Amino acid sequence: MNYMRPAILFLFMLILAGCVTSYTPENIESEQALVVEGLITDRPGPYTINLSVSIPLWSANKAVRMTGCTVWITDDANGSYTLKEGSRIGSYLTDSANFRGVPGRTYTLHIITNKGMENLNYDSYPMKMVAAPPVDSVYYEKKLFNQNGYGIVEGCQIFLNTHDPAGECRFYRWEYNETWEFSLPHNYTVLNRTCWISQNSEGILIKNSSSLENGKISRFPILTISNPVDRLSVKYSILVNQFSLNEDEFYYWEKIKNMTEATGGFYDIVPASIPSNVYCLDDVTKKVLGYFCVSSVTSKRIFIRDSFSGENMMYYNCPTGIYTGTTTIPRLNDSLWVIITYPDSVPVQRIVTSKFECVSCIGRGSGTEPSFWHDDK
Repeated sequence: MNYMRPAILFLFMLILAGCVTSYTPENIESEQALVVEGLITDRPGPYTINLSVSIPLWSANKAVRMTGCTVWITDDANGSYTLKEGSRIGSYLTDSANFRGVPGRTYTLHIITNKGMENLNYDSYPMKMVAAPPVDSVYYEKKLFNQNGYGIVEGCQIFLNTHDPAGECRFYRWEYNETWEFSLPHNYTVLNRTCWISQNSEGILIKNSSSLENGKISRFPILTISNPVDRLSVKYSILVNQFSLNEDEFYYWEKIKNMTEATGGFYDIVPASIPSNVYCLDDVTKKVLGYFCVSSVTSKRIFIRDSFSGENMMYYNCPTGIYTGTTTIPRLNDSLWVIITYPDSVPVQRIVTSKFECVSCIGRGSGTEPSFWHDDK
């Protein structure tokens, strides 16, 4: 499963990006720490637990991925499931034939590190998988945007409504995958003209519904699309995945979100201030970063096929030359391609480009239609 975002990277990127003057703090994150990243759900596996060793924030070295560890998961029904190390160093995978998360059950992660980490024993706190309610609705509303001097264009904002009739799920996290079809605008293309692009969400979307009336979440903003020419010109789809969280995990994600969105000083939030739910049984002073996440998941997909106003400026700079008559085009279909032909002009004119993405949509997307693309029929 690929639901788990590499949240730990956020903990280092902000600090590194904000550093102007070289400075080595003495007692902050100077020692190595085990980094745990993993998520199990009630969706089909396998699930992955990633293990690595952190480095001091000022070090130029890369984090070391942990190999040769013993990793297993137990539940409150006396089940025990051993993970096998995958082809990627430091990744440990469940057996999808024998293990799948069950809402209402509680799970604990166990780790024995290799000799590089002194053969230490680590456990997570028991984590209950709260059942995720269905997503009530995902919908869009049109909105006007000023496109950097190119005039006003019409895009949209995508919202979500949800609630838990059982009153058990109060903490939520969302991820999404968006896919859109696009076509090159030119009237002559020697290669692919229609393609599809898919990309995953990058930000952290969370919400606590405890203080809301009947726990109902309404008009939660999932995504704003301010460039309709690219995403909304033909057909667009978004799949929203809704994750249930327990309270501790919610506050973990909230701290990560606050840190990545912070615009303050170097020491506003440091990685050590974001507690993990994994601890060392042999030495309580050992630091652990990251989180063992346990979530139930529900999903909802919508399609958008609508008319959105706005001039197509994306391919405005495609033309790079003009050839007239029978003039030979050097390196034709190698480094230059014809994108527009005016056969009625005298002499005939051919507009060429040196930009591959202007002559083949494969330069930006895939020529294979997604399997779900007609599910809205």
